[in-house]
Amino acid sequence: MKAKRALTDRASAISALAEAFREHGFEGATLATLSKATGLGKGSLYNFFPGGKEEMMDAVLENIDGWFANAIFAPLEQTLNPAAAITAMFDDVTAYFHSGRRVCVVGSLGLNSAGDAFAVKVKGYFARWIAALARCLEAGKVPPALAASLAEEAVSGIQGAIVLARALDEEASFLRIVQRLRSSLIDAISRHGWHPS
Repeated sequence: MKAKRALTDRASAISALAEAFREHGFEGATLATLSKATGLGKGSLYNFFPGGKEEMMDAVLENIDGWFANAIFAPLEQTLNPAAAITAMFDDVTAYFHSGRRVCVVGSLGLNSAGDAFAVKVKGYFARWIAALARCLEAGKVPPALAASLAEEAVSGIQGAIVLARALDEEASFLRIVQRLRSSLIDAISRHGWHPS
């Protein structure tokens, strides 16, 4: 069996840390677990992340937020074609969460007391996602109150689909739920009269 190659910088360690936090949770991820996941000794980890496990999680959350800001939030906020933006959001989210097989670090962090230290980031992530999706729906002529309600339902539905797919060990349930959510948003745009130019 090949030995895991040690990561040589802070940036390259972040994805390995994210996977360790996905697998073990923030509280369950010990320094030994994080060291093994990255291939870095504890001293090297502290060299890259002097603030310890909290700084590691903070870096992981920054990385996740950066990906979502570029791939999900900005396209929803700036779209000229709401139906295409919504379809792309569901496609990207399905790929990112591996059809529900990959834990949402931000969502799981929000479920336990360890998440209190990161509450502002967790809240900001979900609030921006809901707001961006609502803005996209409004661009599709959906009335603001309905757009906000549908956006909230879609984001919570995606999070619930991740939990259900993992609990049932069945990605098909994730895909069914996501397809229903996508259809309900596209139908809302169609019902309210938006058509591509």
